[in-house]
Amino acid sequence: MLIFLDIETTGLDSIDRICSIGIIGVDSTDVISMYELINEDKKISSKASSVNYITNEMIKNKPKFKDTKVYNFLKAHNNEKSTIITHNMKLNLKMLLASKFQWCGKIIDTKRVTKHLISECDEFSLQFLKYELKLYMDEKQEVLIYLKNKILIQNALGDALIIKLLYSYLLDIKSYEELIELSFKDVLMEKFKFGKYSDRYIEEIAIYDRNYLEWMLSVNNLDDDLKYTLKYHLS
Repeated sequence: MLIFLDIETTGLDSIDRICSIGIIGVDSTDVISMYELINEDKKISSKASSVNYITNEMIKNKPKFKDTKVYNFLKAHNNEKSTIITHNMKLNLKMLLASKFQWCGKIIDTKRVTKHLISECDEFSLQFLKYELKLYMDEKQEVLIYLKNKILIQNALGDALIIKLLYSYLLDIKSYEELIELSFKDVLMEKFKFGKYSDRYIEEIAIYDRNYLEWMLSVNNLDDDLKYTLKYHLS
């Protein structure tokens, strides 16, 4: 079973929780799609609402994650025969764990794999890749096949569909087994994607402004692959 999964959260702090989840489950004989709003007794921040368009009023009477159909589905397929495919596995699995669910199957992180295989991209957010890689061109047909004409607003189910399209794109480059391997392999980034040295080679900056790299390492919530790259060049 391949499970394409996306989660929206109440925020990005350690105390934040899931507020919506969307999945598309695909195996050789069946396809299932689910989307649910979730109330884990954590208020959605205004900043989070401005990104995911989910308000506290929308989740007021919604169930906890453990009481949802999505939870039951994931629990039933929580084994080595199933693979969760998601964009930013560290955050999404962390949020599932915060809701008392630990995934035991295989994992593919489309964000990290894209960093490995298409490093020239300016960004690696899901929405950017949707347009950069022209995934939107197949989106409508996928809706008809997999989501049974459900109307897609910007929500976790719509993003799960984009993850599925991105996975297919990456599968044309590397095998399923290689995608799993790359998901757990650190990415040595070439250039900065932001800041005063945007689009400059990190190796170059390590020579001319070492203090900048050391300062960046002190920044909270730094991307794991950027942290790995900075430490690599500083050593």
